Amino acid sequence: MKRVTGIGGIFFKAKDAPALRSWYQRHLGIDVQSWGGTAFTWDEANGKPGAGSTIWSIAPHDGGQFAQSVAPFMINYRIDDLHALVGALKAEGCKVLDRIDDNEFGKFAWVLDPEDNKVELWQPADGH
Repeated sequence: MKRVTGIGGIFFKAKDAPALRSWYQRHLGIDVQSWGGTAFTWDEANGKPGAGSTIWSIAPHDGGQFAQSVAPFMINYRIDDLHALVGALKAEGCKVLDRIDDNEFGKFAWVLDPEDNKVELWQPADGH
């Protein structure tokens, strides 16, 4: 079974999320959207849009998105078969959170690494 196939997103906390988003937009030219981040689309070698994107997002420091982790970041890893990987991780004794989300973007699950960093696993929906 193939496990991680790429990085789907990078999420981090900020003490002043709006100010930090503004800084990245102004100084690094990141097109920060109203939801707090952006989607970097992938391009093929010929410069044409590819099939995928990587999300970049800044969350409020006191938000619940990182719950059960004290780390100020979370990485989202793209995978091919969420249910198979979750089953394998549980069998291997990993701390898999007891929740799977399924929405228009795909399927999501979470596992805590040995240092209790929350790791997001994402099986993209078709077209993502």
